[in-house]
Amino acid sequence: MNVSFDVIREMTWRGLLNQTTDEKINEFLSTQRTVYNGFDPTADSLHVGHLVAVMNLRRFQRAGHKPIALVGGATGMIGDPSGRSSERNLQTLDQIQYNVECIQKQLARFINFDDDAQNKAILVNNYEWTKGFSYLEFLRDIGKLFQVNVMLTKDSVKSRLDSDSGLSYTEFSYMLLQSYDFVHLHRAYGCEVQIGGSDQWGNITAGIDLARRMDGVQLYGLTSKLLLKSDGKKMGKSESGALWLDPEKTSPYQFYQYWINVDDADIENAFRFFTDLNQEEANALIAEHQANLGKRILQKQVAKELTTLAHGQEGLQAAQRATDIFFGAEISQLSDAELVSIFADVPSQEFSREKLDHSEMSILDAFVATGLAKTKSDARRAVQQGGAYLNNRAVTDVNYFLSLNDLASETVIILRSGKKRYALLKFV
Repeated sequence: MNVSFDVIREMTWRGLLNQTTDEKINEFLSTQRTVYNGFDPTADSLHVGHLVAVMNLRRFQRAGHKPIALVGGATGMIGDPSGRSSERNLQTLDQIQYNVECIQKQLARFINFDDDAQNKAILVNNYEWTKGFSYLEFLRDIGKLFQVNVMLTKDSVKSRLDSDSGLSYTEFSYMLLQSYDFVHLHRAYGCEVQIGGSDQWGNITAGIDLARRMDGVQLYGLTSKLLLKSDGKKMGKSESGALWLDPEKTSPYQFYQYWINVDDADIENAFRFFTDLNQEEANALIAEHQANLGKRILQKQVAKELTTLAHGQEGLQAAQRATDIFFGAEISQLSDAELVSIFADVPSQEFSREKLDHSEMSILDAFVATGLAKTKSDARRAVQQGGAYLNNRAVTDVNYFLSLNDLASETVIILRSGKKRYALLKFV
């Protein structure tokens, strides 16, 4: 079966391609192949750091290849030393299994596992074929095929050996497990290509070598560049930490806003890495963006496409509605969680719900209590001059008292002074 486009050329113009194990790989990929990428379940959610790999699998599937998403229930129990300065905390089998289940659901938003087409994606867990090995069997059948002197030349090993934390035998064994994954996937599914980030080159080439030694077959690999900012740091970190795909960890609004606020120096890479536009469409939009930097055209496109993929059309609409709210749209019919997410960085105060039950708090008291006004006189002037807002609705009565009818969600009322000074009141 022929493929619909040259995925190597696609990755090249997008600036994604880093290394390939064979210069003829584009010819090899001119017909349908089975391709895999692994994800270790070190948490119960993927984060933005995984998105390059996820989108690459998606890209291979769109070209006509058959993707395998491997969730490493076994390798996740050890932890990949690649790109790490210290050893990961080991997790229990139950925790890893829970993480695997969560990640499976997230991957299904990006990759098609349900279609009846020939290139339907497969999701596998390497714990299933690793759990049957005894320690002695693994050393005899797999370990004997690895030369320690060769393993020591791999960047993932060398960098840790040169660090203060060193490298444990457990992490040193990671390469053997991942290499055997490639052998098993070739035997079970005819998988011939492994893809990964540039930090996975050593693991990928080790797997290719193991398959040649065990089965006498030629397998292939390629790596993509990591998503870095112009200062060399990894993209995908916010002030509150990692940018997760789980909406409970990072809300659709926070996710959307992250991409809207990416610096112009960094957005073109993110745009090429994460959108589905073809080269002609992408170049046209980049040119339009460069001519109108203030409009943040590329930021909006990335935010729209990624939020839709990660959180669905409903999540995108919620994020866009939240953005409108922050810039003055009337607030109503939202949940506490949504409002707290939207206004996470504004001052907040908590009060007894009885104050609303008995209408004991005036609009002037509320402005002073939240710091939006220094005194009641300042608050009164804000109301009289049209600069006081309750849930983004103007308040014109200086004698107004808050009531249960003013709740914008289960427990929250939002105050605003002027155009952008907000405060959150929570009544519990």
